[in-house]
Amino acid sequence: MAISPIPHWFEGSEYTHKVAACIMKYGPISRITLAQILGLSQGAVSRITSDLIYAGVIEETPMAAGHGGKLPKDFLRKSAQKSIQKENTERRGRPQTGLRIIANARTFVGMKINTTHITAVTVNALGQIVTGCHDLPIEDDSVETVVDVIRQLTMDCADEAIMAGLPSPCAVGVSLGGHIVDDSMVTFAPFLHWSKPVEFSALIQEATGLPTGIYNDIDSLVVDACMFGSGVGLNSFAVVTIGIGVGYSLTVNGEPIDNPDKSYGLVGHILVDPDGPLPHCLQHLLLPGLYAGHKCCATCLTDNSIATEYSEIIGHPATFDEFAAAARASKTQATNLVNRTCFRLGTLIATIANLAMPDKIMIAGESSFIAKLGIDNLRNGINMYRHSQAAPVDFEIAEHDWSLWSKAAAAQAIRQYVG
Repeated sequence: MAISPIPHWFEGSEYTHKVAACIMKYGPISRITLAQILGLSQGAVSRITSDLIYAGVIEETPMAAGHGGKLPKDFLRKSAQKSIQKENTERRGRPQTGLRIIANARTFVGMKINTTHITAVTVNALGQIVTGCHDLPIEDDSVETVVDVIRQLTMDCADEAIMAGLPSPCAVGVSLGGHIVDDSMVTFAPFLHWSKPVEFSALIQEATGLPTGIYNDIDSLVVDACMFGSGVGLNSFAVVTIGIGVGYSLTVNGEPIDNPDKSYGLVGHILVDPDGPLPHCLQHLLLPGLYAGHKCCATCLTDNSIATEYSEIIGHPATFDEFAAAARASKTQATNLVNRTCFRLGTLIATIANLAMPDKIMIAGESSFIAKLGIDNLRNGINMYRHSQAAPVDFEIAEHDWSLWSKAAAAQAIRQYVG
């Protein structure tokens, strides 16, 4: 098993790290509930939490009944409910004591590498952004240039955190669109035109002096949601992104499904409209030979494909930004394409829901606003390819913000730091 480039926050047994991770995800949480979730004795939990309090990782806090954090889906079964009722009876007259991570005990820098710029934020140990969003352009896509921009952004984030009275960052998480091995080596990054292995983690650590983890950007979004967002406590959670590319990631019990081929944009090959156009594929343009276009596969949901289709509809070349402006202004031709695109997106969502059966799906990416403009057609696309008696697909549409993508990269580093 590969060694993570991010060190552990504290020493301890496997269960010590599990307890800390559980408190991070579900806190504030009582010791009794913590023991039930992890299948540990209350004595073991008491010993472990005492060690974590002494190490400055967690703290006790008053917790009124019903005001704890989220809990795992379907956790409150009859046996657990009885135990919690007993706990409440025994503690009647005084508040429960909950356990939570000390939010500002540590800070982390998270970064998202885009085609033309890098964004960075500092977050605390609960994944909360504690600085402004820093953004610097990438003058060229050479490894040396990218590392230098990351070094400058790390310094900027660290300086702002220290000025705010927070500890200096202890680790860096960097996300990008591509394939990463052992959270350290980039083997494929099409949007940076990297097709040879790059020991990215080691280069950044040398430049910044901080341990650095390298992560797939879509995996980072789904991990962040399952640690700190709407995926907390769910058995399975999926993310679908649309924008420059189309992406997909799935977690089970909060852990991303791992496969050596998952970062190659495989979701882009799924058919979403047998009568649609041949997509305009950015990957094919960047790295010829790596992709063969299919008639209206999910790659038709990318910005370039939408711009191409819109250009054909209006009879002259148009950019994606021009399409977006026309769509927001409710111009007829753009609105028609929004509806068609949302129906196709709904088809993709239905396919994922039918096969992976996640509890919830998040639609994200720089072009996720399209889903809101054509929400009824999105639902129509889902319903068309879903059994009438199946449960409705639970989905949400995330607001696009590059700082949230940067925060997600930091969440990956936090996940490994807690262990």
